Amino acid sequence: MMRERPLRVALLGCGVVGSEVARIMTTHTDDLTARIGAPVELAGIAVRRTGRVRAGVPQELITTDATALVKRGDIDVVVEVIGGVEPARSLITAAFEHGASVVSANKALLAQDGAALHAAAEARGVDLYYEAAVAGAIPLIRPLRESLAGDKVNRVLGIVNGTTNFILDRMDSSGAGYSEALDEATALGYAEADPTADVEGFDAAAKAAILAGIAFHTRVRLDDVHREGMTEVTAADFASAKQMGCTIKLLAICERAADGRSVTARVHPAMIPLSHPLASVREAYNAVFVEADAAGQLMFYGPGAGGSPTASAVLGDLVAVCRNKLAASTGPGESAYTRLPVSPMGEVVTRYHISLDVADKPGVLAQVATVFAEHGVSIDTVRQQGKDGDASLVVVTHRATDAALSDTVRALRRLDTVRGVASMMRVEGE
Repeated sequence: MMRERPLRVALLGCGVVGSEVARIMTTHTDDLTARIGAPVELAGIAVRRTGRVRAGVPQELITTDATALVKRGDIDVVVEVIGGVEPARSLITAAFEHGASVVSANKALLAQDGAALHAAAEARGVDLYYEAAVAGAIPLIRPLRESLAGDKVNRVLGIVNGTTNFILDRMDSSGAGYSEALDEATALGYAEADPTADVEGFDAAAKAAILAGIAFHTRVRLDDVHREGMTEVTAADFASAKQMGCTIKLLAICERAADGRSVTARVHPAMIPLSHPLASVREAYNAVFVEADAAGQLMFYGPGAGGSPTASAVLGDLVAVCRNKLAASTGPGESAYTRLPVSPMGEVVTRYHISLDVADKPGVLAQVATVFAEHGVSIDTVRQQGKDGDASLVVVTHRATDAALSDTVRALRRLDTVRGVASMMRVEGE
């Protein structure tokens, strides 16, 4: 039997994503009603400024008083798409206190304060859903915390930022430099006027923290994630990658240690073999590769940003939360029972591709090999090219701790025969 009183939804934010959420809610009312089992009504939309014209958005619902909207008392669900830590955190907390469940796309807030928000939601018997916080339209959060809840996830490896993937794809396919590729991404609307959050890895690091926490049932905060940007990646790096049968991607990597006693979370550029599924992810698309004991290898692929894709994830959560409201129940909350520590980057076991500028004379290779041996790092392959007294030495290592590899590079810089480290990059996906 269909419930007559509508479930009322407050929307916080009406930008690219929020306006699309509002449009779909007002134009697909009958479908949403049928899927939820009760009418759903957009009760108010909080924005910072009222002067802007928002096509397809009911102007009578617009307000600048977000606090009053979430505290109305008749709101069943609050959808938060304003981003940032404040005032989003205060508004979400207020929504919980007034009995509303929350659907959020706020990766920065969840990566920083996810545990506290989950605790606040649990205390009030309401839901906190956030599928849209990671990888846009790609169903990822719910499969990790529900579909794979009975499995043991060991690794999550992914491209979770469309801007950086577009830039690196252009550098790979056209030979463009970083600045040229960034300019193209900006002109096409893939990059913000200030692209720092994307190209320096902050956006991907927040998503990595969320993914690691869910995958490994432990608490991982943004500060736990090792982060490196991709602004120093060069055309020469891509040329070296191609010689190895690889390409370069900015990866978010979350791993359970081999002994199961700790986890790691990191974001950095890496070479991956062209045979790996992530190597073929082009343009501004996202893809996440999950490895689990029983399920094996799974890949999730699709558009990771944009108004419509992100709104799709928001509305999927909205339907789920509304169904829970009707059933007087809640969905999965935080699962952090393992309490695994997050190991520092120095303890991560990885491989390196290192390009050295060296003097072209006898004995150089032996000196370099000795340094690697002294630091316990085994060499997989080495390639040397020389001309007119200068040479390039490219070394690919076997797996060793990141600390040992970093110490090796510092020692190499002290050799008189080594004139510089042209580039160094981790190798993943093997």
